[in-house]
Amino acid sequence: MTCLIKGCNFVLKNIPHEAFVYQKDSDPEFRFQTNHPNIFPYLLVNIGSGVSIVKVETEDRFEWIGGSSIGGGTFWGLGALLTKTKKFDELLHLASKGQHTNVDMLVQDIYGGAHQTLGLSGNLIASSFGKSATADRDFSKEDMAKSLLHMISNDIGQLACLYAKLHCLDRVYFGGFFIRGHPVTMRTITYSINFFSKGEVQALFLRHEGYLGAIGAFLKGAEQDNPNQYSWGENYAGSSGLMSSSPELCPTQRARSGTFDLLEMDRLERPLVNLPLLLDPSSYVPDTVDLTDDSLARKYWLTCFEEALDGVVKRAVASQPGSVDAAERAEKFRQKYWSKLQTLRHQPFAYGTLTVRSLLDTREHCLNEFNFPDPYSKVKQKENGVALKCFPRVIRGLDALGWEDRQLALVKGLLAGNVFDWGAKAVSDVLESDPQFGFEEAKMKLQERPWLVDSYSKWLQRLKGPPHKCALIFADNSGIDVILGVFPFVRELLSRGTEVILACNSGPALNDVTYCESLIVAERIAAMDPVVHSALREERLLLMQTGSSSPCLDLSRLDKGLAVLVRERGADLVVIEGMGRAVHTNYHAALRCESLKLAVIKNSWLAERLGGRLFSVIFKYEVPAE
Repeated sequence: MTCLIKGCNFVLKNIPHEAFVYQKDSDPEFRFQTNHPNIFPYLLVNIGSGVSIVKVETEDRFEWIGGSSIGGGTFWGLGALLTKTKKFDELLHLASKGQHTNVDMLVQDIYGGAHQTLGLSGNLIASSFGKSATADRDFSKEDMAKSLLHMISNDIGQLACLYAKLHCLDRVYFGGFFIRGHPVTMRTITYSINFFSKGEVQALFLRHEGYLGAIGAFLKGAEQDNPNQYSWGENYAGSSGLMSSSPELCPTQRARSGTFDLLEMDRLERPLVNLPLLLDPSSYVPDTVDLTDDSLARKYWLTCFEEALDGVVKRAVASQPGSVDAAERAEKFRQKYWSKLQTLRHQPFAYGTLTVRSLLDTREHCLNEFNFPDPYSKVKQKENGVALKCFPRVIRGLDALGWEDRQLALVKGLLAGNVFDWGAKAVSDVLESDPQFGFEEAKMKLQERPWLVDSYSKWLQRLKGPPHKCALIFADNSGIDVILGVFPFVRELLSRGTEVILACNSGPALNDVTYCESLIVAERIAAMDPVVHSALREERLLLMQTGSSSPCLDLSRLDKGLAVLVRERGADLVVIEGMGRAVHTNYHAALRCESLKLAVIKNSWLAERLGGRLFSVIFKYEVPAE
């Protein structure tokens, strides 16, 4: 039981889209829940041979509050006696083809048309197997299996609902290895809980429901390594993902019954927590578009990632010129990622809600699996070198401007820097074909004001007021972006008396700047610039890592050290730059403090969808409501 609870707590805390509600007529049928930062208290209904019902209050405080001897074993045992079918999966298969109304007595069979006066639906089961007592005929195996599955699932649903109401809990998770992603079971349990609780209690199913005890046992065995001190992340390259039980959606034969074949988790180096500045962590959703729902966008982005695959393979091979097997590994990467994309075409819900972020993260995980941790390392080094040489000239140009002109120039510099994104095909094509394309050329590409989203005048007005206490800036790309775009902006804030926390990725992704690279860049800039030099020395400029290795940004999974510093320094401005961090994610993120979200749209399909054109500008300055 301890292992079971350990496993359940672990998946709920570490897999953002572990839990889902089942909706029969939706497409897709799974509706994933974003994990609440506080998962407790909850009710766990574990359906094995029998049913155990456990109230879980904290990480290690739980209480067995009830159960039933009528569970998975009952379905199997009675099913075997009724149908002579010995295998559990075969029973489920029979049930999926049956018609329970041939065996069950319904409310309308008893009351006729008068059932409406009772406020009941005529299709409700009044008596499981009720027709078999009086009918003088044989019933099909399929119908009996379906009736039995309904009877046991309804019973479990009602029992779970009563216990939840008794203990004032509104979330019920179902575990064990009875459900196995079977639609009839999930639909019946969901219906039963909704019916008896009048919608007040929610039935939640788990992607890894059959393996909570095994995961907990592993964690218990690894206790000397303190697994709870760490955060973990699902590795999309190694995990098979949730599979639909509809045969037409799942053409490939599974290795065994259940919702998935393989789960791989990575232990992250540092614990991850919420950004303290989120307005409401429980309702925060990082992603702007849910591709599981939006079939048009899903089709576009899956094709987009397929078409970009050749370029990524080429870049991966070029990043390891001394390796004899680089081409072979890159080909394996291609095959792996391609097959992931095909799985997601058929089963967009495989890893929870499908988003641009999850497609990007899956690609990074696949690259890492075949030992390409940083395919853009050479590009980044080269671009950093070029940008550092230009830094003094850019600063002299900015310092020569009047105050108001300088503010606009700084923002344009941030935006122009953001053009240099190797993850965007429109940009990588230009950078590949024109090595001379630089900072000034990027400025020429930018949309003229008014921008697609333009709160610049409001931002300028704010700058005429008192300085911010502390700004938290999430940087995007290496090279021109961070050196000629972000650092001049940081320098201006420092000159105003604002402290700055510059947060960069912990690990590599595309050509994004990493924390380790930012330390070297800052040192080189400090050697040229007294403002940055003194700010670093006096700890008014602090470089931190985000805890992420993704081109996107999830503000609910940030490095704990960064979160502590944000609180200590009283950050009152958050700046998020780049398409991945400010458009694909966090575009709608609500914060407790002022925020700037800025990006250049480097994808023509997305630009058109937002009502603009390629290289349209988003400059979104938001002030929280009083």
